[in-house]
Amino acid sequence: MTESQQSTESGSRLAKMLPRRFGNDPTAPRNGENTAAGMLLLFTVIAIVWANSPWAQTYTDFWGTEVGLSFGDAHVGMSMKHLVNDALMAFFFFIVGLEVTSQFKIGELTDRARAVVPVLAALAGLILPAVVFLLFNFGGEDAVAWGVVISTDTAFLVGALAIIGPKFPARLRTFLLTLAVVDDVGALLVIALFYSDEVKLGPLVAAVVLLVALALVRRLPAWRGPVYAVLAFGLWVALYNGGVHPTLAGVGVALLIPVFTPQRQRVEAAVEVIRAFRQSPNSEYARDASRSLRESISINERLQTGFGPYVSFLVLPLFALANAGVRLDGETVTAAMSSTLTWGIIAGLVIGKLVGITGATALVQRFGLGQLAPGLTLRRIAGGAALSGIGFTISLFIIDLAIEDPVKQDEARVGVLAASVAAFALGWAIFRITDRISPPEAVGAKLIRPISPERDHIRGNPDAPLTLVEYGDYECPFCSRATGAIDQVREYFGDRLCYVWRHLPLEKVHPRSKDAALAAEAAGLQGKYFEMGRTMFEFQDYLEWEHLYRYADSVGCDVRQFDEDLQSSKVLHRVEDDAQDAELMDLQAVPTFFVNGKRHKGPWDAASLIRALESESR
Repeated sequence: MTESQQSTESGSRLAKMLPRRFGNDPTAPRNGENTAAGMLLLFTVIAIVWANSPWAQTYTDFWGTEVGLSFGDAHVGMSMKHLVNDALMAFFFFIVGLEVTSQFKIGELTDRARAVVPVLAALAGLILPAVVFLLFNFGGEDAVAWGVVISTDTAFLVGALAIIGPKFPARLRTFLLTLAVVDDVGALLVIALFYSDEVKLGPLVAAVVLLVALALVRRLPAWRGPVYAVLAFGLWVALYNGGVHPTLAGVGVALLIPVFTPQRQRVEAAVEVIRAFRQSPNSEYARDASRSLRESISINERLQTGFGPYVSFLVLPLFALANAGVRLDGETVTAAMSSTLTWGIIAGLVIGKLVGITGATALVQRFGLGQLAPGLTLRRIAGGAALSGIGFTISLFIIDLAIEDPVKQDEARVGVLAASVAAFALGWAIFRITDRISPPEAVGAKLIRPISPERDHIRGNPDAPLTLVEYGDYECPFCSRATGAIDQVREYFGDRLCYVWRHLPLEKVHPRSKDAALAAEAAGLQGKYFEMGRTMFEFQDYLEWEHLYRYADSVGCDVRQFDEDLQSSKVLHRVEDDAQDAELMDLQAVPTFFVNGKRHKGPWDAASLIRALESESR
């Protein structure tokens, strides 16, 4: 094997370990989220059954058991329930904070035009449920619990969407996850501002000092992980003693963790070390290879990957077990059914979320403040908004902070559980009924997004009477062969034809196709889109990152600018927009052609395409 082949093979293995930009399978985290939602539901049921069984007293006794540490005369202790709610839940908020930071710096929320609709919808979905709740409880002692209805449970939301299974949910899922990030930020601010104990100045000054120290940790040459851990624990203690809910330490640490997309230099350095280890396996090279692979990924992403499963499959199920054990005896249910607290929670979550999110989305569209992604309709938003009424984790969390009376706590928990069931049923009904009343057209028969000179990559006359749109994949040999046919078709029609290429990277069969699409878009920002595409078609067997940079240089791109553009959200979104449009049209193969907006069926040789276009010109 030559050195070039070794480099290519090492780069391929490395690419499988890198994040979305480098071709990870996007279905993997979705399956994990669905399983996590199932675990949360299972432990919720266990808690309810346990709390209503003949052994119900053991449930109360267990979570009230005191645990702690003693050193001489010093003793620190808390109940098992507070250990879960105050300590373990800090890891949950830590993961939420990591996701929020990532979304704002390199994710969906970096593109303001893309984010404005779900952001404004999320704000309405925070405010209106609280208003609805206060309509039931204004002026009463239960009004303090308004924060219970503001938050959506992301894990249950994603799981419910998977269970209902609306067709082609990619756009809706992206919208709801973006909305959930803003929702989480709002819930965290509410907890910090309205549900913290009496503030003590001394410990909070120490917390500020610790935050500054955490911000400086990234400058350390080594031992950053242990230092982060020690300072994070100190911050938790400072907030605990300062009267601010200590779980917010998780958010504070997360916001100061570095996040970045993999950089070319780090990736190349990792490949070089792997090559050296392959040629001479030894412990020193093994350590260097492991370290270089870790450092090619941001600490933020490594921590999400490392801690995320523990939070999803341990912390949240334990939290559900500790907090969902509401006593559903006749007395509790009767009291809940006549309680404005219970009905305020149900109405706030079910009605407030549905009206707030759907109404805000409609208004944003009406006044031109933002636009929904292609293929995402208001009725789909309504179904997702209904599911957003599933408020569980943070809702139960705030119940414990806002309400002291155990009887009232049970009434509030009944409201949260009833609202979650009702929200799921309402979301299911909206998806099913609207699809039945207004069934979608034959999927993929027509082009769902019109050609746009500002958005699309066009060859020929943009105002031509004939259009030919191709969805393709740079690693597909058939797409490569089709380029000759396209040249003949363009030559035949001349200025009467507008040709457009859009991306449909089939990563399962062409693992480097998305990387190539990103490279084409980055080259396109320098006016070299089609030149880059032809070069990649010419060398389809060599589409590793080291080759793509070489091709960019060969077609006249500024390689440094090309590298920066590769890491931009604009490039990523251009590729994903095309791919998600293709999903909505149920395109399963490449190349797929649309002639004057209608899907072309049959051969795609030059003669067949010319006949199809001529039939449209009559």
